[in-house]
Amino acid sequence: YDRVKEVKQFDDSKLGVKGLVDSGLTTIPRFFVHPPETLTDLRRSSRPDPNIIPLDLSVPRSKAVDQISRASRELGFFQIVNHGIPLGVLERTIGSIKAFHEQPTEIKARFYRREGLASGVSFICNFDLFQSKAASWRDTLQVRLGPTLADLEEIPEICRNEVVEWDSRIKPLGDLLMGLLCEGLGLNTGRLKDMTCLEGRLMVGHYYPYCPQPDLTIGATCHTDPGVFTILLQDHIGGLQVKYGEEWVDVKPVPGAIVINIADVLQIMSNDEYKSVEHRVLANPSQEPRISIVVFLTQQRGKRYGPLPELTSPEKPAIYRQFPYTDYMTRFFAKGLDG
Repeated sequence: YDRVKEVKQFDDSKLGVKGLVDSGLTTIPRFFVHPPETLTDLRRSSRPDPNIIPLDLSVPRSKAVDQISRASRELGFFQIVNHGIPLGVLERTIGSIKAFHEQPTEIKARFYRREGLASGVSFICNFDLFQSKAASWRDTLQVRLGPTLADLEEIPEICRNEVVEWDSRIKPLGDLLMGLLCEGLGLNTGRLKDMTCLEGRLMVGHYYPYCPQPDLTIGATCHTDPGVFTILLQDHIGGLQVKYGEEWVDVKPVPGAIVINIADVLQIMSNDEYKSVEHRVLANPSQEPRISIVVFLTQQRGKRYGPLPELTSPEKPAIYRQFPYTDYMTRFFAKGLDG
């Protein structure tokens, strides 16, 4: 078995997993099969999830700060409702990403590229396809939203208007959440925004098609996110799980809700007050595809980051050193999603 050769053939085909499903295969290629230590842990949790109940942003600000601060310290994940984005916008955004992925292969292949986001847009199957121990059962459309939006002509026409509108909705929501997260740490409301933590925005539109052997692979391996925090819009299919202690907890879809999770750099800047928690997505056993749209809010690459001085003291010294964000991202993409 020549894994490198088989992976390269798959990548060169530009089919993605959607193309494999459309070909009628009944067994997944070997390079999608995960090792036993991963597979033995793939059981949907039946544990109740009181920590991921939706938080209502229409409550008084002080209450919203308390709720978000508690969720960010205890679990690192929460859902929000009454966030100001109409249900119709959520549905159109999901529908447009689904429509892109369900186009014929020859149309999507024009966007299939592995040389990064130089153009601002790429369609890809597993950014870490060649580094990972096993591939994940999903395809992804990536679009750079900020600090400068990708060239409009590069964004696929089938979802162009919806992507641009989604970014226009995410910016004020990100600004609001950043302020609430700051206040939850006892910081000035604009502290993170002043550090350009809202400038870098990368959108990934994931497509998880039906998997004929969901017990042998996974939709997204266990990982934490880069950047400050992540804004996630998921459809009704489900499959996202969060590590809570030694258990996995389902993040059950709630109509109209948006999922927020703390990412690595905010855990570092908060000096471990907020938690960047491992999460994963199970392979989709449903005939209906699962769609999720993720926006990573990240920093400027040239700057250095570390625990904020306001959050360190002789009683709680800095847990992390200062580091260039470029170094962090280089390491993240070099090692792939491995927890």
